[in-house]
Formats: sequence, structure tokens, C-alpha cells
Amino acid sequence: QVQLVESGGGSVQAGGSLRLSCAANGAKFQNNYMAWFRQAPGKEREGVANIYTSGGTTTYADSVKGRFTISQDKAKNTVFLQMNSLKPEDTAMYYCAASGRSWFLGSWSRESVYNYWGQGTQVTVSS
Repeated sequence: QVQLVESGGGSVQAGGSLRLSCAANGAKFQNNYMAWFRQAPGKEREGVANIYTSGGTTTYADSVKGRFTISQDKAKNTVFLQMNSLKPEDTAMYYCAASGRSWFLGSWSRESVYNYWGQGTQVTVSS
């Protein structure tokens, strides 16, 4: 049974940093896509960043480019999201997601690309 477990959320002031982790249990995601999504209260869930676990290619939402970095530790089957220069509008529940395939059609930020989801970790940024 595949399980994605997020950690690292918390409360910080604007301008601060947090590092989220997503540990994948029950499967080796070595030729798949993994991503971070977020959902703020009253808003739809949106893609934040994506990584192709085989080659390490990354993609970001425009709203986080230059501030967030997605990375992986293949040996530990873990994906990270380093978040710097945090803003109040980054406040949301952050979810880790993994695809069951090595390809997808359309945009990487479509939820249907991903088969597995974590429970989420809360990030709160105060001004």
C-alpha cells in the first residue's frame, strides 16, 4: 500500500523559510512525477511544483518561481519543498502527490495526473 507522508509545516512570519518533506512508503518512485500542491481556505487546490524523479527535471507555478525549490533524495524516496521568502498568500494546506506513470498528457498541475496523495501539512505565514 502506497503512503505519502508530509512533514515540516508550521507557522512563520513573512520573509521566513520552511522546508517540507514527503516520504513515500510502499513504492519506489524512481521513474515518476511527484509534486506539491496547496489549497488555501475557500480556494481550489493548485499545483506548486513538480519533479520528474528519473531525470530531476522541475517545473514551478509562476507564483513561487525563484522562491520555492523542489528536490529529491532518491535513496530515501523522499521529495522536499524548500520555501523561502514566504508571503501571507502562501498560507495553505500543502499536499504531496505522486503519479503512477512515467508520462502524462496536458499540464503537470492537473490533479488527475497523480494517483497518490498525502494527508497534507499546514503552512501559515503571518504578516
